[in-house]
Amino acid sequence: MAPAPVAAEQAAPAAAAPASSAPVRPAPAASPAPSVKTRPATARTAARQAAALPAAPSAAAARWWPAVALDIADGGWALDVPQIPAPAGTKLGDWFAWLGTGLPLRVERAHPAGRGGDGMVCLTAAALGQLGLPATLPGTEKALATLHTKLAKAAATVGMEISDQIGPSFHAFRRAGSAGGPKTSVRVTVAPWLGQGDGRQQAVSSLATPLATAPDGTRDGLTLTRRYRAFTADLGAAPGATTASTAMLLLDAVRPRVEWVKDETTGEWSSHLREGALPSGDLCVPPAAGARHPLTRELLSRGEAVCEEEDYKWWARELTGQEAVRPWVVAVDVCASYLSVTDSLRLPVGPLERVENPAWDGGKTAGLWWADFTTTAVDELLPHPATFHGRPPTGPGWYATPTVAYMITTYGFDPSTISVADLSAHTAPLLKEWTGRLRGGYKRAYTELGLMDGQAPEEFLAAYAVHKDVGTDPVRADALVLAGLYKNIYKGGIGKWADSARHLDDQVWLEKVAAAWSYRPELRFHIIAAARIAAHRRLRKTLLLTGRAPFAVNVDSYLYAADAPSPLELLPVKDDGTPVPGALRLGIAPGSHKHESSIPLEAAVEAMERREHPSKLVHRYATDGTPIGQEQPGADGGAAGTGNDDEEGDN
Repeated sequence: MAPAPVAAEQAAPAAAAPASSAPVRPAPAASPAPSVKTRPATARTAARQAAALPAAPSAAAARWWPAVALDIADGGWALDVPQIPAPAGTKLGDWFAWLGTGLPLRVERAHPAGRGGDGMVCLTAAALGQLGLPATLPGTEKALATLHTKLAKAAATVGMEISDQIGPSFHAFRRAGSAGGPKTSVRVTVAPWLGQGDGRQQAVSSLATPLATAPDGTRDGLTLTRRYRAFTADLGAAPGATTASTAMLLLDAVRPRVEWVKDETTGEWSSHLREGALPSGDLCVPPAAGARHPLTRELLSRGEAVCEEEDYKWWARELTGQEAVRPWVVAVDVCASYLSVTDSLRLPVGPLERVENPAWDGGKTAGLWWADFTTTAVDELLPHPATFHGRPPTGPGWYATPTVAYMITTYGFDPSTISVADLSAHTAPLLKEWTGRLRGGYKRAYTELGLMDGQAPEEFLAAYAVHKDVGTDPVRADALVLAGLYKNIYKGGIGKWADSARHLDDQVWLEKVAAAWSYRPELRFHIIAAARIAAHRRLRKTLLLTGRAPFAVNVDSYLYAADAPSPLELLPVKDDGTPVPGALRLGIAPGSHKHESSIPLEAAVEAMERREHPSKLVHRYATDGTPIGQEQPGADGGAAGTGNDDEEGDN
């Protein structure tokens, strides 16, 4: 069986290309003269090249490209990166020879201690036909085997090999010392095959499918490579199999766990964990082991408490007299709620250790604290800040540092009453670089859609109302797809810390998931606690300034009684009309809010009388209060769950 292909520079970890903060994109420049007839790209191809996000650097600055599309124009090869020469012929053997020439394709490393990744060649439908490959992925094992044999024979003529399995995405590579050229590895994606094949074949390229989907719904190779280059430039890492796994790949890219060191005597390379890296191994403590872990099951079987730091779920209260006479319910939703807290959030890098009678250090140490908030008075019109259900706790429980810190500073909880804690020996802002990449890509994509920092509330509402109307504009279409992916990457990544991987049996899960460096449920508890506390802080400040409070909350969707179907009356503003920092405000920036829906108050009251949560109505009404039909998928919000994949949502 062939080994998993890796980028060529990984053979000598520290001797590869110099570090780069982000991959570069090609500049429009003359293509080197190919050895066969190569036509200029068609107008369609040129338009897509011009739509790259953002503008490309100069040709002199561009040494590597993450991806290139191989297309046909006017009967000859056309590439959407003109600096890359075309294949010398149109046969499969010519194509494999071209793949093995050491093309300047690579996802450059985002950190000096990190690794780069294989570059990608994408075949368009026209190129697929030119090479004599089927327009659709064969649907039977026999036909797939025949196709694999055909490709493998063509690759072998130039010393190349291909992945054991053929699907929408596979690798072509040459081992060191093989005849035909240097060691190399290239990912091949066949755009027309995306979304086809069995579950395994689709899984390895699941993120490529939305990246390749053009506004008309077709799988387009030129669209894929354009968005792929924008994606890698924004994040510094290539897409993985899922948004959750991509989040972990990104974290390892911008904050590598492993450092390679060369022995000056022997000349051999060895690796070791960098300082502050998350260690591997099952490091779970009973109160924060995750829903599937045996430690959790054991505690629950004895009736003991486990940590329950989660997003708000289905909280609601009775309307006040003033709220009951207002005709509307306005729902506002937090934008990128987790990204609003992860930049500077101190997280437990080291294993948690049991400490008796712990000293409170102002929240500098990450961990879980056994605290009793039952006698601590909080704001009655708001959900309780320390519980996911929003109701007051009925006894002591395990709480993450952000929750305890807020209860101390805001409500006067006495930390000396904490009798025991599980604390980390090493606390650090682990997700700082990760957050910076995702925030940067998120904000850049939304800027292309007309949404940016500093917009007046009315301007933002108008821009948000039409930001999904991309028409045939490739720039806006690309931005909308990328913005959605970036949101699901950060949410899926936070859920990944407590991965339940339901497709694995218990023993395999313990060996492959619970013992991995990326399984740290206490990190997820800290992030969600911080996001919930940040939301409560904004709600409380808004209440103190305006007297207005939400009467229902679900995840990061807040429902207010209002006099008009608009959130403008809810916004605290300073004397000069500008938003008050730290309170409810409209905008696309992480932690700001968008107008989600306006619901007739009567409909919300009727839902509550049926013992339904009124947030279920959010997707049945437009922002002007117009009914738009039945409840849509995703109405329950976008929490970072504990599944093995992504948590979809719209925050």
